Amino acid sequence: MMKKRILTGDRPTLDSFHLGNYVGSLKNRVKLQDEYETFIFIADLHSLTTHFDKTADLEKNIRGLMLGYLSVGLDPKKVTFFLQSKIPEIVEIAYYLSVLTSRSVIARQPALKEKLDSGAQDTVGLFYYPILMAADILTPKANLVPVGKDQKSHVEFSRDIAIKFNNLYGEVFPIPEPLIGDVPTLIGTDGKAKMSKSLNNAIYLSDSADVVEKKVMGMYTDPTRIRATDPGHIENNPVFIYLDAFGSTSSPQVEQEVNDLKKRYTVGQVGDIEVKKYLVQILNNFLDPIRKKRAEYEKNPELVEQILKEGTEKARKEAQKTLDEVKRAMKLDYFTSDSE
Repeated sequence: MMKKRILTGDRPTLDSFHLGNYVGSLKNRVKLQDEYETFIFIADLHSLTTHFDKTADLEKNIRGLMLGYLSVGLDPKKVTFFLQSKIPEIVEIAYYLSVLTSRSVIARQPALKEKLDSGAQDTVGLFYYPILMAADILTPKANLVPVGKDQKSHVEFSRDIAIKFNNLYGEVFPIPEPLIGDVPTLIGTDGKAKMSKSLNNAIYLSDSADVVEKKVMGMYTDPTRIRATDPGHIENNPVFIYLDAFGSTSSPQVEQEVNDLKKRYTVGQVGDIEVKKYLVQILNNFLDPIRKKRAEYEKNPELVEQILKEGTEKARKEAQKTLDEVKRAMKLDYFTSDSE
């Protein structure tokens, strides 16, 4: 029985993933690669919708994302990594999907509203974003798209347009299903918002041990606590949120130590500095193997480039087959090379 195919990806608007990215998606992708045929793409065309004035950073960011993928354990023998802009068939298929889609439908799409609400310029490219996203999913014929519950509507648009195409022209696209995960949002080190590069409240997978220590020691904790002997709150306390995310599940011993810290903290028997120092240890233990693997790939940039190149070649072959099917279904396959 053939494995179902999943598709997911990231925009190269930064050159390193942070802890929030790991908790929210990377950890799950590592698990999924053993269960599904996995396609992961770097969405450089999508990045242009909001970062069209920062194209000089693209190459560095693309390499950084690849290093991030490989360092957390995504295996190029199991995962097809590809670069969106190197698959022109995606853009052509997006055009065919666009002629089946009304402007009013696009205007209601959460993906578009989200970008506009974040301050992105209202360009034609941005308006086209949901259609290109649907083409990303449908071109490699993904069966499943891992998303959080709040992103389910993104996949639903792809489903709707696939159904419409299939009803008009015949069965070409599988109807993608959202693969709903319990995707948590990791609070930033400032305790005020989710972890984000733009808010300068992130700890990156590529941060050195010293940088991690500096960021953790400056973390927001319990504002009501003035002295170490004051009873503290662990709810919504970033230090304990991180301990739960990266410590409690690492081993029974660590889980017991974390639980003991929680009990002592709530009754004023341990200070913030001691808890933070323990978190530094936990995070660096988690990040050390990631740093080691990243360093190995950094020493061999040709291998990283080859992995992306081979994955892109594989993805393009799949895209070419899909485009051929689309054009045959739409009766746009006249004057083919066979009849010339």
